[in-house]
Amino acid sequence: MIHNLATDEILRLEALDQYEVFDAPPDPALAEITALAAQICRASQAGIAYIGSDSLQIQSRVGTLTGPALGKIPRGGTPTPYESTLAGDKLYEIPDARYHRDYAPHGILTTGRACRFYAGAPLTTPSGVNIGCIFVQDTVPRQLTDSQRNSLLVFSRQVVTRLELTSRIRQMDRAERARQRVETALTVERNFVSAVLDTVGALVVVFDTAGRIVRFNRACETVSGYDFPSLVGHYVWEKLIPEDDIPEAVANFERMRAGQLPASFENRWRSSDGSLHRIAWSATALRDGQDPSQGQVSFLIVTGIDVTVQRAAEATLRASESRYRQLVEGSLGMVFTHDLDGILLSINAYGARSIGRSVEEMVGHALASFMSHEHRNQMPRYLDEMARTSEAQGRFRLLHRQGEERVIAFRNRLIAENGHQAGHSSGRKPYILGFGVDITEQVRAEEKIRALIHQSNSILESVGDGIYAFDMQGCVTVVNPAACQMLGFREHELLGKNVHELIHHTHADGTPYLPEDSPILGAMHKLDSVRVSDEVFWRKDGTSFPVEYVARPQFDTQVDTQADHQTGHQSGRQSRHAIGVVVAFTDTTERRALDRMKDEFISTVSHELRTPLTSLRAALGLVTGGALASRPEKMAKMLDIAIGNTDRLVRLVNDILDIERISSGKAELHSSLCSAEDLLRRAAELQQAAAAKGGFRFRITGNGVQIWADADRILQTVTNLISNAIKFSPEGSEITLSAHKVDANEARIDVHDEGRGIPEDKLEHIFERFQQVDASDSRGMGGTGLGLAICRSIVAQHGGRIWAVSAPGEGSTFSFTLPTHASGRLT
Repeated sequence: MIHNLATDEILRLEALDQYEVFDAPPDPALAEITALAAQICRASQAGIAYIGSDSLQIQSRVGTLTGPALGKIPRGGTPTPYESTLAGDKLYEIPDARYHRDYAPHGILTTGRACRFYAGAPLTTPSGVNIGCIFVQDTVPRQLTDSQRNSLLVFSRQVVTRLELTSRIRQMDRAERARQRVETALTVERNFVSAVLDTVGALVVVFDTAGRIVRFNRACETVSGYDFPSLVGHYVWEKLIPEDDIPEAVANFERMRAGQLPASFENRWRSSDGSLHRIAWSATALRDGQDPSQGQVSFLIVTGIDVTVQRAAEATLRASESRYRQLVEGSLGMVFTHDLDGILLSINAYGARSIGRSVEEMVGHALASFMSHEHRNQMPRYLDEMARTSEAQGRFRLLHRQGEERVIAFRNRLIAENGHQAGHSSGRKPYILGFGVDITEQVRAEEKIRALIHQSNSILESVGDGIYAFDMQGCVTVVNPAACQMLGFREHELLGKNVHELIHHTHADGTPYLPEDSPILGAMHKLDSVRVSDEVFWRKDGTSFPVEYVARPQFDTQVDTQADHQTGHQSGRQSRHAIGVVVAFTDTTERRALDRMKDEFISTVSHELRTPLTSLRAALGLVTGGALASRPEKMAKMLDIAIGNTDRLVRLVNDILDIERISSGKAELHSSLCSAEDLLRRAAELQQAAAAKGGFRFRITGNGVQIWADADRILQTVTNLISNAIKFSPEGSEITLSAHKVDANEARIDVHDEGRGIPEDKLEHIFERFQQVDASDSRGMGGTGLGLAICRSIVAQHGGRIWAVSAPGEGSTFSFTLPTHASGRLT
């Protein structure tokens, strides 16, 4: 490999010596080639570099590549792109030297100014030896087009051709044919330039200082339809420029001739067939003298590109943008754009008017400035989401000029052009395109609907009756807590399930309940309400309970539009169809129990009234009929019976009135601090006459207990308990009355007898109305069956409780509790 490199170096140096390029005078042909290369490649600098053994030399320099310091550059120091071009056999291009591994971060510094763009084509001799390169470079980054790359490669071959030609001419005419060599060189030069002009794809026209056409390449012939001989020596505006554009064309030429170069402009060419072409031109000058930048303008070289199709496409794009703008402005929504900081870039007029503003008032201002203070914190989260996901949707709450808040539903997307990358300014900056719809009225309607739903749910939750609804398939869609509680199901266990199969599948007698026999389902088909009061529903645990329910169909109303063929008017007729059924039901278990209690009460009261009334009627009938007139003692007995039954009726009526008055809350308590022992003694005194008949003894123990109570009501309670003790205890036995302090807030009063006792299964029932241990007690003992019920009501009204402890044959103890002070009311 080292041997090959040394061999290549020797061959290259031999070729350079053969061509005599070092320290050679400037070659005008090569200068034209580099000038044309700079023009076609649109570069500010161009030249030809030859690589020697210890230095490189830049010749035929164009543009800012001037100055004696650029003649020779020592080798072996900073790498140069010319040497890199020499090492290859293809075009070598650096779009941006600041990012190249050899020249970052400052770029190419070999020419005295930092260059960022470079492109070079190697100069390869016919023997395959690279002796240098033709290059273009610039201070701004860029890339050549394919056409420009091909042109530069053509120029490299033409340079070598020129070197070959020059070398041969020099060899042929070195001695005595100097003049012929020069003339031959000039002829070759002209032919060479013509060949170059015809080779490139761009339009190239060369004008003299009078404006006449000197050169006209083949690309120009193709576009114009004219050949070069028919135009040479003529002004361009004689045939090629439309009449309306001639003044502008003349003005452009005068500016270029005055030295305003380089210049870029566009004009129209009319071809031989009458068609118009728009050409984009770039012009530079070819000057006399050794220094091309200082001599007089000899010729104007103008290169152009046919941009007719491009400009047509741009016009189409502008028309499309105009239509899009009209579409945006005519949109019944808010269409806007803003940058990544939330600053509005554009907004359509309708969108601005929707919040009472104009486009001018909004563009250039932050979107957050049109929000209320409590909603402005939404913007950072929104912008962050846009940066992360490139799209977002939601709601903006914008303030109307009049202070009203408008709700805008938006869906926005980040628009970023491919040319815009971090660290580069090429391409348009990313922006956000937004579409919004004013849904303020919809939001208000939704809020009203939510309020109605909340109200309906509250009603459903607060109603004590069970309510459920089902659809046309019989599946539950709504159920309230009361229904779930009565049926023993959780809400999710009912929703979506067939309600008939869950709770209405069987009759009370156990026979199956077919769906077609169900009045509830019948209401859906008959479109009419039904009321049923004698059916049962089944709970989750398999038990049933009696219900009374009302089933009402739910309807969906539709308007059917029909056209009158004679008048052309349309009329609407409402039709409705069932979409489900709502059922409201009540558990009638307690009501039926109350009905039974009422029936039993009426039966009991009727019996209790009928028995003494019958006896009273018989006794009075005998007395008034005179049947006992001759028997005074029998008459007196009948009157005693009548008085006893009258007293029994009075007690029954009084007891019924007392218990109803206490139960209804009409009996007010007049509580005060009382001595329990005093109340017990007063109660014993009231029953002393009855006790004396049976020889009963009282033992009273107060223990100094004080109670907070209505003395008359407690006296009535103790009196009833003593009366029962007398009735159901053997004669001569002892009745114990005692009071005990349970704690600081509670006291207990006991009434103990030595009677027959109470069976255990009767201890709770005896405190209910018309309940007695033995049904015959009411007849034999003269009781009403309401005494203990009255006692329980009075004690409960005081906040206490009452109970009995007993066993058959061992007597009974009735106890109840009372508060000991005003704040000690028992609960």
